[in-house]
Amino acid sequence: MSSYIAIDWGSTNLRAWYYRHGQLIDERRSEAGVTRLEGRTPLQVFNTVTADWPVNDLPVVMAGMVGSNAGWLSVPYLPCPVSLDQLASHLTRVEQRAWIVPGLKVSREDNYNIIRGEETQLLGASELAPSSLYVMPGTHAKWVVSQQKQIVDFRTVMTGEMHHLLLKHALIGAGLPQQKQHPEAFRAGLITGSNDSTIIARLFEVRARHVLGALAQSAVSDYLSGLLIGHEVASQLRHFNSKAPLTLIAGKALAHRYQQAFELQGVSITVLDGDDAFQQGIRSIAHELAN
Repeated sequence: MSSYIAIDWGSTNLRAWYYRHGQLIDERRSEAGVTRLEGRTPLQVFNTVTADWPVNDLPVVMAGMVGSNAGWLSVPYLPCPVSLDQLASHLTRVEQRAWIVPGLKVSREDNYNIIRGEETQLLGASELAPSSLYVMPGTHAKWVVSQQKQIVDFRTVMTGEMHHLLLKHALIGAGLPQQKQHPEAFRAGLITGSNDSTIIARLFEVRARHVLGALAQSAVSDYLSGLLIGHEVASQLRHFNSKAPLTLIAGKALAHRYQQAFELQGVSITVLDGDDAFQQGIRSIAHELAN
């Protein structure tokens, strides 16, 4: 299907694309994520964002937190192991306006996890840059084990959220000036985090370093980022017992940071832009929906 409307509707933002015959006709963005509706209903936001688009004539496929229990409609999670090819056959219709892609879940005593939104990127990645292990950095980073197009298992690491909380709501960030880019500080944190399994014991040292003059106050954010990312990558590679090449699905800035962490571990990666993965995934689902 080369004509369709795709919507990536997350917690804080919404992005929409209108394609006709494979060509991008229009793209729109909104800050009306599902947690920022400000009194509006999801349907009202949908109508505003897609105004003047042929929503009644083309498939409209939505992914992300719009399908969560805080979104437009709570859409079930598909249990893993699951083939990504099943996504298109498990869409949920909402108010005769659009289809919502299901999330994925793992429910075992040793691992309770959920994915909402990343499954669409994974479908695209399985076609553009297939791998047995996908890494998806972000607020809640995902590490996903795959066999062909089947998602076998995945873990979530709250690296991005931990960075925000520690910097904004903990003693580590108290009284700091505006933060600046400090590649050397990031690298130093990365090395420490990559080589030390006791990350909790290292966190207070972030504050002690700048108090004692070993770290510039404006470099605390980058040092902390390196510490957390280095620890995430080293610990998850140990968990999955993997040194094989993998696919990193991320935007340019995060990809550059994670690339450095993987280089320290001697792991080769293929970088795939998150938007490219999402668009390929939605395109595949829209094609199946039309058939």
